[in-house]
Amino acid sequence: MNRKILAAGSIAAVAALALAGCSGSTDAGESADPDAPVTLTMSVWNLENTPEFKTLADAFSAEHPNITIELKEYDAAEYNTLVTADLAAGSGPDIITQKEVKYVTTFQEGGQLLDVSDVAVPKGIKGADSYKVDGVAYAIPYRQDSSVLFYNKALFDSAGVEYPDGSWTWDDYQAAAEKLTTGGVKGAYMHRWQSLVQGFANAQTDNSPLDGDYGHLADYYERALDMQSAGLQVDFNTSTANQLTYQGEFGTQKSAMMLMGTWYVATLIAQQASGDANEFEWGIAPAPQLDSKTAGTDKTPITYGDPTGFGINAGVDETKAAAAKEFLEFAASEEGAQALAAIGNTPAFTNDAIVETFFSVEGAPSDDLSKFAWSGTKVVAENPTSSKTAAIQGILGDLHTAIMSGSTSIDDAIKTAEDRVKNEVG
Repeated sequence: MNRKILAAGSIAAVAALALAGCSGSTDAGESADPDAPVTLTMSVWNLENTPEFKTLADAFSAEHPNITIELKEYDAAEYNTLVTADLAAGSGPDIITQKEVKYVTTFQEGGQLLDVSDVAVPKGIKGADSYKVDGVAYAIPYRQDSSVLFYNKALFDSAGVEYPDGSWTWDDYQAAAEKLTTGGVKGAYMHRWQSLVQGFANAQTDNSPLDGDYGHLADYYERALDMQSAGLQVDFNTSTANQLTYQGEFGTQKSAMMLMGTWYVATLIAQQASGDANEFEWGIAPAPQLDSKTAGTDKTPITYGDPTGFGINAGVDETKAAAAKEFLEFAASEEGAQALAAIGNTPAFTNDAIVETFFSVEGAPSDDLSKFAWSGTKVVAENPTSSKTAAIQGILGDLHTAIMSGSTSIDDAIKTAEDRVKNEVG
């Protein structure tokens, strides 16, 4: 059994223990005074490079001076396991940030998340369905990232290649990469994540990891292998052996294009300002499409992405629960979205004013295509909300490594994954 499945199993095992010891207790006798001081703890990660948590907490507390939110930082790599362990020990946070959708059901089945269906959210907010189990909401989205195409305008100009116009298919993308690969610069960089192949394949062919049939992945993997064998992008084994970072490959102009989540916008702006990334003009465009049916600014390009949300510890008392729900409502609101957009984050709720705020951040691109790529696409959930998702994604991660490393043929890796999902997950 692979490491990712073991990790998911460990989280589930610890979650079961939480039923015997959630943090806090319901006490209807606590003060009903709405202005009484309340302190909430909230689970977060990587505070130094993830300013959204403090931004939202400070903005909320400015409006609710009686409510203090203390940020409890966890290691990002082991976040879900560590939070679940604290919940089981009775020392879990009051607000549980949902870092990965594939673990929502682990928290929910462990009885660790409060029903937050009564929290008001703006009409049109994205990602809310990812937190619903049998129609009940167990978290509220505040961010909704999606995968877009980052491109370096200076390198396009140097190679005499026209910028993306929003109408690209994968054939157009590969053709541009061929022209841009010159003088030590790769046309593209594809990071090692399985989602950068499978996420697009699933979303653009209307398939789900839960289906158990993965033949639709073959064409997308064939293109990825063709591009790395032709030298248009760094090969998977080199990227793995050298632990290359997507920030370094694109930010220091080693590649002219890169498919990446919209979260990289804030990172690139900050790194160009600090000198960690080179100074160059860049933009974002919709991800390449399967065919012309969804390509173009007069259509709705399809991409993938998952929300990030806040849930509430089911063990908190009524006073804390009420205060935490106020915070969740604020984080999802237009005001919360404006606060996030102002620091280059992609909120779950957007409108024209929020788009303008986001692209008014110093260092952000200002062209219309970048704005369209950020707000005008259809975002399909990468991780369906299911207790099977984490285990299946672990198996599909093994498929990805086997194919991209060249250790297994595409057809054999797909067949192995299908068999494993049937036998190990059901």
